[in-house]
Amino acid sequence: MIYKNILLAIDAGEGSNAAVEEIIKLAKDQNVHLRIIHVVDESIAYCGGSGFDTSLVINSLKEEGMEILDNVAKTIESQSSIKVEKSLRELRAQQGRVAEIIVEEAKEWPADLLVIGTHGRRGFSRLFLGSVAENIIRIATTPVLLVRSSNV
Repeated sequence: MIYKNILLAIDAGEGSNAAVEEIIKLAKDQNVHLRIIHVVDESIAYCGGSGFDTSLVINSLKEEGMEILDNVAKTIESQSSIKVEKSLRELRAQQGRVAEIIVEEAKEWPADLLVIGTHGRRGFSRLFLGSVAENIIRIATTPVLLVRSSNV
């Protein structure tokens, strides 16, 4: 295997579950350093209007993000000899896009391969929701492996 540092970007979706399964198959018996990243998008917290306590929502999102990271790390470590590092990053309001944070982490670490799950939506739902995976492909300088969820 030529990939030594693999960055796995995850959220709570089915695409991430498929990406975790693929990582386990891909790197199971290899000498790989795996870092999993979850990005907390704080702009979600600002949808409550004036007088709304955004810090409660942001803290809740961070806790949920750490729980996602912990669960994925436990799954990978229980099914392989891969050692996992966890990275919880925050995207502050008006700071940019989730994809930019992930690509920045891949450059800084540095990753040889960036892995991300995708839901494979098409048409209006993709247009409406946007696609972190699509944005990553557009801006990444690191090779990217997209793993499509079978629940499409």
